[in-house]
Amino acid sequence: MKNWNFRAILPEKGEDKMVLFISLLSIVFSFLMPVSISAASIDIGEKIIGDVLAIKQISFPLLLISLAILLYSIVRLLAYRRVIEKKTEELKESEQRYALAARGANDGLWDWNLKRNEIYFSPRWKSMIGYDDQEIGNNPDDWFILVHTDDVENLKNAIAAHLKEPDAHMENEYRIKHRDGTYLWMLCRGFAVRDEAGKVIRMAGSQTDITARKSLEEQLIYDAFHDGLTGLPNRALFMDRLNVSFARRKRRKDYQFAVLFMDLDRFKNVNDSFGHLFGSQLLTEVAKRLNNNLRLGDTFARFGGDEFAILLDDIANPGFAKLVAERIHSDLSLPFDINEKQVFITASIGIAASEGYNRPEDIVRDSDIAMYKAKFNGRGCHMIFDETMRKDVLSYLQLETDLRHAINNRDFMIYYQPIISLETDRIFGFEALLRWHHEKRGFIPATEFIPLAEETGLIVPIGSWVLQEACKQIHLWQEQFPSDPPLTISVNVSNKQVSQPDFIKQIANVLDKTSLDPRCLKLEITESFLMEDTKIAAVLSQLKEMNVQIHIDDFGTGYSSLSYIQQFPVSALKIDRSFINKMGLEGEDSEIVRAIVSLAHNLKMDVIAEGVEKEEHLPILKALKCKYVQGYFFSQPMNTKEAGNFLLAASSGPLKDNNLKIQTSQPTIY
Repeated sequence: MKNWNFRAILPEKGEDKMVLFISLLSIVFSFLMPVSISAASIDIGEKIIGDVLAIKQISFPLLLISLAILLYSIVRLLAYRRVIEKKTEELKESEQRYALAARGANDGLWDWNLKRNEIYFSPRWKSMIGYDDQEIGNNPDDWFILVHTDDVENLKNAIAAHLKEPDAHMENEYRIKHRDGTYLWMLCRGFAVRDEAGKVIRMAGSQTDITARKSLEEQLIYDAFHDGLTGLPNRALFMDRLNVSFARRKRRKDYQFAVLFMDLDRFKNVNDSFGHLFGSQLLTEVAKRLNNNLRLGDTFARFGGDEFAILLDDIANPGFAKLVAERIHSDLSLPFDINEKQVFITASIGIAASEGYNRPEDIVRDSDIAMYKAKFNGRGCHMIFDETMRKDVLSYLQLETDLRHAINNRDFMIYYQPIISLETDRIFGFEALLRWHHEKRGFIPATEFIPLAEETGLIVPIGSWVLQEACKQIHLWQEQFPSDPPLTISVNVSNKQVSQPDFIKQIANVLDKTSLDPRCLKLEITESFLMEDTKIAAVLSQLKEMNVQIHIDDFGTGYSSLSYIQQFPVSALKIDRSFINKMGLEGEDSEIVRAIVSLAHNLKMDVIAEGVEKEEHLPILKALKCKYVQGYFFSQPMNTKEAGNFLLAASSGPLKDNNLKIQTSQPTIY
């Protein structure tokens, strides 16, 4: 047996030890005495035979007693042997359980003899870091030299602290160098052992590989502060770094920084046209392109959706932020090639410099305000924040509140502007124009509240109401003023309305409720809408099947071509007023109008000229065979009563014979 200790088989009780001693002594005496007597008999002779016989008589009972004691001792020894074997087996099982537990835990073990300053490392401890059993000695420095320089002092301090107060377990996390040069994270646990005098003589423990856990923790921390799509810092990390910039500014009076808030223009249209996966790929490409052109110390973050923020650190002056914004516009001017499709994107950028700010949230808020100002100024540009913008935003928010109240209170009204046929000089129909009469501000221009309604989504319920009221009114006028062909009504619809899943159903319901012939309804959509949303083609085809006509409003202000528009079921183009107003006999705009009319006719589309305000425009348009006109030369938009009077006056014959000039209740607003 390994490490045999004879003392382990001795009985523990004192009386058992005495019995064993006496029995052994008796056995020895019983065997030696006869031998001694025989030897003595030879020397003394026959004279002492009688004495010998007497001694033998005494020795025989003693021998019997010794034999009994011997038998008893043998039984006791056999019993002790069974006990020792059982304890040995239990010890062996305990060692096996400990070995299995250590192997199951996959931990490396260490045992430090503090008296000799020698430390034992288990084979598993060594193999965890790529070493064989003989390659690491028993000196503690063999351990510490492998620990990362940033962690070794913490480990030594944890051990030293535990040796002073050894009641609790010692735990410490550190990085240790693997044989291949990489570092692994380890959790070290240990416990100190004291002698009877209370002095620490030994310390033992284990080493657990926690690299996977640490990697997961690091990944979770990274994910908590970075955008999952682009890998850029997120809002939380951006605000943390912005706090650092504010702290640095308190220490350095010459330190300046700036925040740029950026929003991609019409990004929703990209998602709607090509799908969200395509939109996500575009966001990733935008992030890569712009991030590569920023300085190392700057922070480019994605706040969510298509919103980004840039922290320009330690700049010489606020003008540098403007240069960065211009560079961003330049970078975005190049197309993005994604999935064999080429797409262009612009961005609106708001800039706020650090001067005058004390809180991070304030500078972010104002850069956001400046960004929205840039959007209202035409998109694809940048604006530097000033205090007037905050007032504009407050007014904007108030206008949104008032707009919601106006829907509930039915403060909107519809005005009608006649569309004239140049072939007959008679009223062909009307365009329905939404007007809002604010209780305090009076009439608010549509250019002011329509974009707000679009952005907030309020255009959907407003547009539905306009469609219903306009169709009902034109049907009443058709019955009151019958004509051949019957009067038509043109209604502007926004992209948000057309994008509604039940839009076709809404149109059908309106036509059914108002009993209006579908051929008398003209829906006007913008040229840019056709360019931005390719999915609209299916909706327009369904409308054509219902005999509802589609007109392109403000044609010429976008970037489409007639060949592109030919893909859609469009029946008429409305030439934007900007071309008509500048039209002269020899003017450049006359040639533009001439080209549009000619191409439209070739594509079998009608043409409506908007913004006709001068009599000299009429002969030009007639010569170009422009079929319909609309503008202040004939009439401003009129309320329902005024439009009815206009129809009544015009019912007797051509407009030129009636010389109509209607005074409307509405100021000149477009």
